Amino acid sequence: MSFGDEYEGGSGRGRGGRGGAGRTRTRTRLPEHEAADEYGDGFGGPGRRPPRTSRSLVTVVGVVVLLIAAIAFANRSGDGDTDGGGTAKAPRDGAAPTAATGTKPVTGKNGTIPAGFAQDDQGAQSAAANYAVALGSAGMFQRETRQAIVRSVHDPAVAEGLLVDLDKAYSPAFLKNVGLNEDGSTPPGLTFVSRTMPVGTQLTEMNGGTATVEVWCTGLVGMAGEASTKPVTQTWFTITQKLRWVGGDWKIQSSSQREGPTPVNGDNRASTADEIAEAVAGYGGFTYAR
Repeated sequence: MSFGDEYEGGSGRGRGGRGGAGRTRTRTRLPEHEAADEYGDGFGGPGRRPPRTSRSLVTVVGVVVLLIAAIAFANRSGDGDTDGGGTAKAPRDGAAPTAATGTKPVTGKNGTIPAGFAQDDQGAQSAAANYAVALGSAGMFQRETRQAIVRSVHDPAVAEGLLVDLDKAYSPAFLKNVGLNEDGSTPPGLTFVSRTMPVGTQLTEMNGGTATVEVWCTGLVGMAGEASTKPVTQTWFTITQKLRWVGGDWKIQSSSQREGPTPVNGDNRASTADEIAEAVAGYGGFTYAR
């Protein structure tokens, strides 16, 4: 989930700017305590719900025109971004598609989190995406599972200091504010939802044993159930993770989060609380693979 304050852990010194060379600090997002109806997530979980955009007749007509144009373009043959055999060429903007790369997926696990990523750009991006999923999960709201997750994905040099800060952030008051019991458990008859789904990744820097990866995500957060006063909402955000190669795998040194990019809301009917609860119980989350 998303946190309202940026925090630096690792050394347990509280907030501040980025550490200089040689320091073992980590940055993450801590919970907002100011409003009862706002959610955040320490590592890329959902933040504020974007306002719904009103839709006019002009907008609807514009969408229909674009759809017709797209269908017409798709039905054209012999031109466009295809080769002679009709095979799509690689994107011209240099973005790497999420597709089979010929490299086998990781088979190792650290608890329930994938481990053993390759020391290359693909491995760094896969690690960052998987770590975003884990750190945006409902498990972060209970102390025992939070400790296991944080230790699994972070550089040991910063993990313990970060846990101290997170224990303070996930206070009984904060947990109650998001609709949970003070110990992080879910009240009877309700289903707590916190899921982060990567949409894409981008490697922005790589230098031997360090890498910086941005993960564009969408997330769900809220409480499903008839008695819920905090319905499940969707948010969009981008997480920036600074990774370091430690003990034969990528680990997080620091992370930060910003809002968006956020698409325009569609016209889908909002499901009932019971439908959301049934979906969460019936559909397991994914392990990201690239």
